[in-house]
Amino acid sequence: MIKIGLTGGIGSGKSLVSQYLVELGAYIFEADNEAKKIIDTNKTTQNELIAEFGTDVLNAENKIDKKKLAKIAFQDEDHQSRLNAIIHPYVFDEIDSHFDKISSENNHSLFVVDAALIYESGADTHMDYIVVVSSHLKLRVSRVMERGGLTRDEFMRRMELQWPEEDKVHMADFVIPNNGTEEDLKTSTSYLFNQIV
Repeated sequence: MIKIGLTGGIGSGKSLVSQYLVELGAYIFEADNEAKKIIDTNKTTQNELIAEFGTDVLNAENKIDKKKLAKIAFQDEDHQSRLNAIIHPYVFDEIDSHFDKISSENNHSLFVVDAALIYESGADTHMDYIVVVSSHLKLRVSRVMERGGLTRDEFMRRMELQWPEEDKVHMADFVIPNNGTEEDLKTSTSYLFNQIV
């Protein structure tokens, strides 16, 4: 079973490509959602986060508040690295166990790890291919602003903490440009799927 890493900067359209890949028969492992689940349910992780960042990351019920954690973690590279050093090993374990399970069921031709930090986390070395979704900055900003949830400043700060898109594109096995319509993106995704499978 082929294992793909799917990445792209914030607002690039990576989630949409994931959706299209599901329609084509791929299994998607959403690393960011898994990381959130781990933070919510894994006591060891929670204790490590509190030890690292203090009780400032807790809400009134003494649970990890992901908004507060994000505010601290995305303030600079050092804080983000410290967060990733705690979370990534748990996410990698989940990738491995999901991959084993999905491989044995034999219902999917592709196992796709959808993650913003494929390269930054070192996960790229565990993949057969890396696909980068690339998009003009102006389009990415407008998509993120439309969706809400982040201010322009928060978007720019998060973008600065990720590798530059041109570096990712340069290292990728495949690039899906997303500067046109959703129909164009769907066609490009379908073409890519057929090339790999």
